[in-house]
Amino acid sequence: MKVIIDRFEEDYAIVELENKKMISMPKELIPKGAKEGMVINISIDLDETKKREEILKKLADSLWD
Repeated sequence: MKVIIDRFEEDYAIVELENKKMISMPKELIPKGAKEGMVINISIDLDETKKREEILKKLADSLWD
């Protein structure tokens, strides 16, 4: 999903979604150095998700050892 930064207001960035809807996002979720008019790509990181799932499985398995 791609969003466009419309403007910044206090602790939020107002972004335009692909369906033209405007929403507020906390500035903490916006990459450093991003400016109004820039496009941000939001995606799922399947590799990182798999790594975390493996870590959690190992932790859970270690509880029963």
